[in-house]
Amino acid sequence: MLAFLEAGGLGAPVEERIETHAAVVLLAGDRAFKMKKAVRYSFLDFSTLGERRAALEKELTLNREVAPELYLGLVPVVRTEDGGLRLGGEGEVVEWLLEMRRFPQEARLDHVAARGKLDLRRVEELARIVADFHRHAPVRTDRGGSISMRKVVVGNRDDLRALVPDVFPAEEVEDLVAATDRAFGQVRDLLDVRRGAGRVRFCHGDLHLGNIVLLDGRPVLFDRIEFDEELACIDVLYDLAFLIMDLLARDLRAHAHRVLQVWNDEMVDDAGLQLLPLFLSLRAAIRAKVTGLGARQEADRLRRAADIARARHYLRLAREVLEPVPPRVVAIGGRSGTGKSSVALAIAPQIDPAPGAMVLRSDVVRKRLFGRRPTEHLPPEAYTPEVSAQVFETIAQRTATLLEAGRSVVCDAVYGRPEQRRRIEEVAREHRVDFRGFWLTAPEEVCIGRVRARTHDASDADEDVVRMQSHTLDESTVEWERIDAARPLGEVVAEIRARLGL
Repeated sequence: MLAFLEAGGLGAPVEERIETHAAVVLLAGDRAFKMKKAVRYSFLDFSTLGERRAALEKELTLNREVAPELYLGLVPVVRTEDGGLRLGGEGEVVEWLLEMRRFPQEARLDHVAARGKLDLRRVEELARIVADFHRHAPVRTDRGGSISMRKVVVGNRDDLRALVPDVFPAEEVEDLVAATDRAFGQVRDLLDVRRGAGRVRFCHGDLHLGNIVLLDGRPVLFDRIEFDEELACIDVLYDLAFLIMDLLARDLRAHAHRVLQVWNDEMVDDAGLQLLPLFLSLRAAIRAKVTGLGARQEADRLRRAADIARARHYLRLAREVLEPVPPRVVAIGGRSGTGKSSVALAIAPQIDPAPGAMVLRSDVVRKRLFGRRPTEHLPPEAYTPEVSAQVFETIAQRTATLLEAGRSVVCDAVYGRPEQRRRIEEVAREHRVDFRGFWLTAPEEVCIGRVRARTHDASDADEDVVRMQSHTLDESTVEWERIDAARPLGEVVAEIRARLGL
């Protein structure tokens, strides 16, 4: 079949063949044609023509929801009366292809990341797109929960063990299996609670960088899982975990953190983040076994060795993210324009557990209380003492929830009143976690210059607010560690990291 297609059967020369464990994609002219392989694994079965056609039809339907500009339709490969093969037309159908509009492979985010060109603003946009996709995805209370996730755990265990000793050392696999069982036991009930709360939805299912492409400069999701609803109808956080894991595996921790940060700013899934270590580990283990299966099938010795090395890298990551890490609270206070938010976002990815601490920014919390987007301006009545008290109490309560979920927190707010500082210190003390408070200082003219330079920012503070704070904030009562924030951001961040031992 491939010989026919690659010898001109597609009507244009095949310029590139892309293979995965379950499919082949042929790039020809301005089109891409996908053919499912006649394979059967523990997690999919494409062994018959009917199963392959059904999978492609489902793939077409699902992906038109997220990328209608890419997915065109199904095309049959038929056997003619003289025994030859032809694309389309009358005859016995011997294979089905999914026809897609071709895009430059270098526009896929895995290629963008490999070139070192995946910037954080693009990642933020992607996280908002994923959050919006999850927000509108159909709820599936008939799927997910502890029973479904246990199947994933068992499937990983069996498949990883089957790759011993060819790909993985037995002791590393058994260590991961034991750690996974412990982690699953700790969150079993939460998985079922979330299914009942509508957090299990018809998701993407295979949300990694290779299935996201930049079209006209905008991230577009594609290649959703179609062959098994159980793999696609999952907890939204488990769906997101594949993307976060993929970034972590590429040593892009700041990007992984930004995805989680922006997604959680949109979804506010604080309590659910208790599941993140297990979800990250399961995703890494899946990539480990899939890469390992590919290595076992690879005939070239050098490519096989490279695949084994990658598979073991994923296996190590699967174990690392399950290692317990005590959470902590870091508070960043100071007048408007001292650079609190920039500092908070810079240090958060370095604070364990991976991919970093969750940042609770008062400006974003305040906008959410009023149902506004972060960059939308609020009226004066949104800044009354009563509203501000509600904002700081919300930060305190969300910090408590995040700590209970095992997540570290960076609190980003002015913290100009003693009771505000005492409240966040109290939360840390009640949860018996380490607390560090930093107070950023800078001359008034520096702060004014910075707020004037802001664009598309969540803060509504202007130079009048800075001047007012200069006269009303009593910095003499602040007992937090003082940081000279008039310096370049890199120097400020380096000092705080050093003090935190990062």
